Amino acid sequence: MNLKDTAMVTVKGAIMGAADVIPGVSGGTMAFITGIYDRLIGAINSVDLTTLRLFFTGRFRESFARVHFAFILPLVAGVFFSVFTLARLITSLLTDHPVEVWAFFFGLITASIWVVLKEVQWSVKAGFGFALGTVGAWFLVGMIPVATPNTWWFTIIAGIVSIIAMVLPGISGSFILVLISQYRRIMEAVKGLELDTLGFFYIGTMIGIIGFARILGWLLARQRALTLAVLSGFMVGAMRKVWPFKEVLESTTVGSKTIVLAERNVFPHAMDAVVWRAVGLAFVGLVIVIALELVAGSLRRKERRNPHERHRDPEERHPCDP
Repeated sequence: MNLKDTAMVTVKGAIMGAADVIPGVSGGTMAFITGIYDRLIGAINSVDLTTLRLFFTGRFRESFARVHFAFILPLVAGVFFSVFTLARLITSLLTDHPVEVWAFFFGLITASIWVVLKEVQWSVKAGFGFALGTVGAWFLVGMIPVATPNTWWFTIIAGIVSIIAMVLPGISGSFILVLISQYRRIMEAVKGLELDTLGFFYIGTMIGIIGFARILGWLLARQRALTLAVLSGFMVGAMRKVWPFKEVLESTTVGSKTIVLAERNVFPHAMDAVVWRAVGLAFVGLVIVIALELVAGSLRRKERRNPHERHRDPEERHPCDP
């Protein structure tokens, strides 16, 4: 790629990184909107077991030749720039203004559900998948403890599930971290450069990219309607976790920190200033995602009208390509 293409990929990576920090906005959706989703999947597929086998047997030149470094490096640079820039801001806001922040996330996720539902080709099978995803997520979220373990193995699991979500349009990796109660911890690790936590999280992301993300990509290619229906149902049921107004039922103090052990969703008792700010921010979240979807729709219509103007990079590979 030339310098201009590299700069554009870096900017698009920064947009993806900003989305990945915010629960409710998918980095995969941003890749789709900015026109690099196919290239992203192709780059992920270039890091496979064959690539690793060549690397660990000392055939470095052949291994590196398989990887789309010209695309991956500037993209990752943009992602990391946004993640490390925004992490401190997000963790600070969650501490000082939790209701308003979660209300904003609630609006983002609500609109994201609408975006995914629009893409579903409805049938009896898709409807069943949607219902199954909704009910399953509703009960699953209720069973997930507020405080999940902060062990090395659970950090790896968090990395696996978040990276899977990141590459899927409509599903937010940060949202998945919220569901398993690891979002604040990972953001604090990024802010404080806790290399042990970040290292195990990175191991999980690599496992997810090489393994499960490829499986989900295969499902989207061959059972797209059913997969999107189940995923959208999962998002609807999991909204139980993101409701901004909660009542603490049980908590404990560890050092100077208060850890919530059990809580339940409630409606606000009065329409005070905090509630009105929450309603306004939820509406802002809705508008942001809807605006992004309108931009994406405009780009897709333009591409259909001018199919020959689309340039395909030599490194780009369709997710279904061998």
